[in-house]
Amino acid sequence: MKYILVTGGVISGVGKGVIASSFGTLLKSCQLDVTSIKIDPYINIDAGTFSPYEHGEVYVLEDGAEVDLDLGNYERFLDITLHRDNNITTGKIYKLVIEKERTGEYLGKTVQVVPHITDAIQEWVERVAQTPVQGSSKPQVCIIELGGTIGDIEGMPFVEAFRQFQFRVKRENFCVAHVSLVPLPKATGEPKTKPTQSSVRELRGCGLSPDLIVCRSEKPIGLEVKEKISNFCHVGPDQVICIPDLNSIYHVPLLMEQNGVIEYLNERLQLNIDMSKRTKCLQQWRDLARRTETVRREVSIAIVGKYTKFTDSYASVVKALQHAALAANRKLVLVFIESCQLEQETLVSEPSKYHKEWQRLCDSDGILVPGGFGSRGMEGKIRACRWARENRKPMLGICLGLQAAVIEYARNKLGLTDANTTEIDPQTGNALVIDMPEHHTGQLGGTMRLGKRTTVFAEGCSSIIRKLYGNPKSIEERHRHRYEVNPKYVPQLEEHGMRFVGTDEDKTRMEIIELRDHPYFVATQYHPEYLSRPLKPSPPFLGLILASVDRLTQYIQRGCRLSPRQLSDASSDEEETVVGLAGATKSLSVLTLPATTAPTSSNGLSRNDYKSNISTLLENAGAWEGPGVGATNGHGGDIEEE
Repeated sequence: MKYILVTGGVISGVGKGVIASSFGTLLKSCQLDVTSIKIDPYINIDAGTFSPYEHGEVYVLEDGAEVDLDLGNYERFLDITLHRDNNITTGKIYKLVIEKERTGEYLGKTVQVVPHITDAIQEWVERVAQTPVQGSSKPQVCIIELGGTIGDIEGMPFVEAFRQFQFRVKRENFCVAHVSLVPLPKATGEPKTKPTQSSVRELRGCGLSPDLIVCRSEKPIGLEVKEKISNFCHVGPDQVICIPDLNSIYHVPLLMEQNGVIEYLNERLQLNIDMSKRTKCLQQWRDLARRTETVRREVSIAIVGKYTKFTDSYASVVKALQHAALAANRKLVLVFIESCQLEQETLVSEPSKYHKEWQRLCDSDGILVPGGFGSRGMEGKIRACRWARENRKPMLGICLGLQAAVIEYARNKLGLTDANTTEIDPQTGNALVIDMPEHHTGQLGGTMRLGKRTTVFAEGCSSIIRKLYGNPKSIEERHRHRYEVNPKYVPQLEEHGMRFVGTDEDKTRMEIIELRDHPYFVATQYHPEYLSRPLKPSPPFLGLILASVDRLTQYIQRGCRLSPRQLSDASSDEEETVVGLAGATKSLSVLTLPATTAPTSSNGLSRNDYKSNISTLLENAGAWEGPGVGATNGHGGDIEEE
């Protein structure tokens, strides 16, 4: 087993997760089985009770573990299935050691950080590194990300554990990559290496010497800066890698490959990679990165959420939308809308904000209402669902989004004006959404319906969402919720046009809703974003994107396959150019060539004629409206700009 430890310096949030995922991507492209471990030094047992403003979204694994969002990066980049133990926290380690002490395993000994805590960390890492994450084959390489920054007091037991671990597994099986920030102060205009020098000195003082130094910077750094870091940090110039801010994270593995990371790891860890097959490595990633740069036509999606001030709160939702948009050959434009700004109270207190947010919602091509907890902003989500329903705007609701859609429908179609969820109003007369038996009122951590569950489609039901999944009898998706639709009201809702097309295996829990006679009004109780992958977008998200650009019907008619033109990067402009030329050709017949005495060409037209005719041609082409095509591309973008 080979181990790569990724540490961070200077500041947190420097991009260790993406760098660690990129290491795995490079090695997996060389036909190696890779697993990942994320270490979070906080005392919490897991991330389940965190506010999204603390660490971003809570990512849910297949076995129901609530973990840091970086594990979502690992699963998406490597297309693997991680488990509860792939996330280590200080709380888990101390809980394990204390339980052993209580059962007498350390009888007669004083339990201390060294060796008991550090030994527990090393044993945990060795055990989890052997656990298969794709099929039944054991991993060959384990990427370990140590959260926080070197020097943090809560991370010191882990640093000491890995100082010992490098001797436990031998040098040829263990290497360290240190990710550090190289700031570029505006006052000086030059990159500063001192923070990186200090960070590496701190790391080496703890007994770990970096084999690779990954420098994160706003702009690319020059050779002189790399050599300076090399000289002061005791590494070779080829072991200093610069990763500047990039347009897409899909470029990171490619940039690391260009810097010789595969060759270095192959030699340093004795991986025995067949370098002759390198040409085929990462071809899918190259295609994906190229598409992110070439796609021009836009699709705007409004995310009506409660935690929009911090975009990492919806990290997986954003990634799933990006995956779907790329598959549909569209450039995603996100519009984050704070749901409480859509409520009546905001109209009274801050009318300008109210009207501005509603304007942004109305201008979007599609709407997504994500999950959340608590009463704040719930009425705004409900109002957004109503607007999408009444104005036939494509909408996808997730978890709380489904509950908001059901409550809105009950209020405005069934006439149950006091319909609500018991999460907000426990005494409501019409509890459309109720808590589940799993919900323990005295304990919040780990008491929800979590992890992979089966959703069964209704028999004989022809639904859009089922077709998007490929018409299976059932699907498996990940869940994270405490409340569910009250089955008592399902018959009434279905009588008025709301279709519950997916339920759990016992047919008592509602999983998917759809509306009849609507382009795309779908909501799921599960979280489809957790299983979206760059090359395999989640069907509900793909349906939202396609409906938002008026392509869903054609997609379904083609057997849920994109046409060659839609798949082609070049067609991004060609398709609309053809439409524009068709209109221009039609308008050409009514053009009258102006008389002129200027010099003429061999075809009888002067240079001034060309200029005049081209100007008129463009004006008429923009004004002409063909079938479904006006002066814009139909999705909010000017054709001329594209």
